[in-house]
Amino acid sequence: MQISVAQIKELRERTSAGVMECKSALEEAGADLERACQILQERGLAKAEKKKGRAASQGLIEAYVHPGGRIGAMVEVNCETDFVARTDEFKSLAHDLVLQIAATNPRYLSAADIPEGAGLNPEEVCLLDQPFIKDEKRKIGQLITEVVAKMGENVTVRRFARFELGE
Repeated sequence: MQISVAQIKELRERTSAGVMECKSALEEAGADLERACQILQERGLAKAEKKKGRAASQGLIEAYVHPGGRIGAMVEVNCETDFVARTDEFKSLAHDLVLQIAATNPRYLSAADIPEGAGLNPEEVCLLDQPFIKDEKRKIGQLITEVVAKMGENVTVRRFARFELGE
């Protein structure tokens, strides 16, 4: 089956995957764009799992203060190298995360951090389990996994804080 350049270009725009990865996924999917997207996502998840154990000691701290100065948030996002920490993709992730924290006020990073027997809904109180405010179909954990797959490095949220006047 012949895969056109236009198909590869469209898949690249949707997924930000490499040209050869897109071509391979399209060939495997029989030129079905939706199926190729799923294949690339599965491959990305597999890549992300392999990267999980790596040390992530570089990164950046992103801060946000809501207009009016009544709410502020900070997040520390780590990666493996300072090269990745300086990329627009990584900076954008950190900014999206700090906006998420300011908007949703998560109390814990993941469901594993919730005290046993607390009876709290992880989608409400855990940052990684919350739906992304800019795209409700994706969770924050998925957003990070996509960046890991794209960057080829482990990316983690180390800590975060949210401040609100009067709290």
